[in-house]
Amino acid sequence: MTIRCDIAIVGAGPGGYVAALRAAQLGAKVVLVEKDKLGGVCLNWGCIPTKTLLRTAEVLRLTREAAEYGVMVDGVRLDWAAAQKRKEGVVRRLTGGVKFLLERAGVQLLFGTARFVSPTALEVVGANGQERVEARDYVIATGSRPASLPIPGLEGPGVLTSDEALALEALPESLLVIGAGPIGVEFATLFRACGVQVTLVELLPRVLPTLDEDLGGEVERALKKAKVAVYTGSQVSKVERSNGKYTVTIQQADQQSAVEVDKILVAVGRRPNVEGLGLDVLGVQVEKSGIKVDEFMRTNVPHIYAVGDVTGGILLAHVAMHEGVVAVENAMGLQRAMNYAAVPSCVFSSPEVASVGLSEEQARQQGYDLHIGKFPFRGNGKALAQGEYEGLVKIVAESKYGQILGVHIVGPHASDLIQEGTLALTLEATLDEIEVTIHPHPTLSEAVAEAALAAKGRALHS
Repeated sequence: MTIRCDIAIVGAGPGGYVAALRAAQLGAKVVLVEKDKLGGVCLNWGCIPTKTLLRTAEVLRLTREAAEYGVMVDGVRLDWAAAQKRKEGVVRRLTGGVKFLLERAGVQLLFGTARFVSPTALEVVGANGQERVEARDYVIATGSRPASLPIPGLEGPGVLTSDEALALEALPESLLVIGAGPIGVEFATLFRACGVQVTLVELLPRVLPTLDEDLGGEVERALKKAKVAVYTGSQVSKVERSNGKYTVTIQQADQQSAVEVDKILVAVGRRPNVEGLGLDVLGVQVEKSGIKVDEFMRTNVPHIYAVGDVTGGILLAHVAMHEGVVAVENAMGLQRAMNYAAVPSCVFSSPEVASVGLSEEQARQQGYDLHIGKFPFRGNGKALAQGEYEGLVKIVAESKYGQILGVHIVGPHASDLIQEGTLALTLEATLDEIEVTIHPHPTLSEAVAEAALAAKGRALHS
């Protein structure tokens, strides 16, 4: 059977399903192919499941601190199975919602493994047999998978990827996490809050090494306060398994440490899913990081587009969504380019972290003369009332006009507050414009306004 359409999309993660919805809005006949589950990694094994379980950890933490707020709570315990059941319910609801949206938009769904058999045809093999899809344009949105490490002994049932860690039927007593980027920090936060003894190992000199230094420092202090054993500037050199446990050798400068744990989580990045697609048939250029695309999300083959993690760019769901929209708008004859100047990133640790634009270090490397403004949440009334006052807001601005180059937040609801910074960068706003914008009181957002004032040397509340 041959199915003919305007646009065929391979992969129904955030980039793929949003591309399908936008293409349908523009009047295209769309086929969307998925080999596993609608929503991809983000909805099924990443963003949503992680945040759902982190909410469980947050509620658990609040019950432990309840007496500080005058609330007496006795006999609190964690039911991990119930937490997992809630997580699965949230995932089902969201993936079901995606299916409803696609069906309502008239997108034809095919479940199976796709492979290009010619520059204009896909072969899809699934439970219903083999089908052929012929389209005018194609979007590849096959995502990524967890990366592995070539460490001796790093294998066996106790060595987990992030996908597997979220599906654990029971909590281990101890866990070692390799990698202190966003994924590693979130899992360290989650499992420690649930009572697991956690060791975190990072090769680079600090936690969250790609973010502004002030953010990583705050998070590292919070992790240590929660009794996470943090090893920075360190690497795992060897793993040995005995009696169901793992002895992990950690090399730190000129000294070695050995840690015995029940489980090991490898959280050192992801690899693009490019294998088995038949890209050689298309002649699409593939680099080590992923499929090469231009600003219009077009590959070197004019009718083939690629979006999301498979391109090896910024591995964030919201970026994939925007790339999917850009790709299909160009396929439908519109002219739109991706702009990566204001991409927010968030880490759902405790405290939360969010960042957009240039860090202080990056801005100085680019030759800017800077005004830096910082305001601690300890000086914010809403933060004190909530009992969540660790962290700060930091604004990086160039000194001539006060144009905002970066906003960095560590503290309560940082992932929500960062949108003011994202909009500021998108609109090329200045410190003056943040200052004259009235921020409601008492809110956490006042800390952003105070950081802008601090960059001008006149914060009012610090």
